[in-house]
Amino acid sequence: MSLQISRERLFESLRHEILDKRVLSAMERIPRELFVPPESYNLAYEDIPLSIGYGQTISQPFIVALMTQALELQGNEKVLEIGTGSGYQTAILAELSRWVVSVERIPELADSAKRLLDRLGYRNVEIHLARETLGWPEGAPYDAIIVTAGAPRVPDVLLEQLSTKGKMVIPVGSRWEQELIKVTKKEKRVVIENLGGCRFVPLISKDAWED
Repeated sequence: MSLQISRERLFESLRHEILDKRVLSAMERIPRELFVPPESYNLAYEDIPLSIGYGQTISQPFIVALMTQALELQGNEKVLEIGTGSGYQTAILAELSRWVVSVERIPELADSAKRLLDRLGYRNVEIHLARETLGWPEGAPYDAIIVTAGAPRVPDVLLEQLSTKGKMVIPVGSRWEQELIKVTKKEKRVVIENLGGCRFVPLISKDAWED
């Protein structure tokens, strides 16, 4: 099957489940095949996760769309992404928000993602190597936070970096299976919504899972 045909089939399928047209339009503008290894080029528009090396993956397109939709981005937000990976989700966020701060713990992935995003012309993105503290407190507060690795719980340190009325999407559960959780921060409480089951690589941090 040609890449174009599989691409058309993917977005036809996503349109049945993803209601935010801005999310789908952003995803359609981004060449996903550039964010996967050469050996997976022909699988770029299959609705499956793909290995990007270093024990990491680029997420299934449906999950990417679902998580992005849950953030309810309008275009003027500052967004924090935990887990840059290949930079695909970063590019989508850059299309839909004012500024993206993305944090990656694997230097090789951070470097390659930065080069690719620069080549594609994204100028509203900054990529940092992860440090001991989860997130990037210097840039807080964030209007939205997206975590692309599974955590045992919603980390307090990320809630502290989320603005009031801000939204965070994070997989929460075991190292092997999680529930996708949407967190909306109110003045004195948080509202939790379960978006369904998922499987992500574990979030490695002193605030999540040990390496």
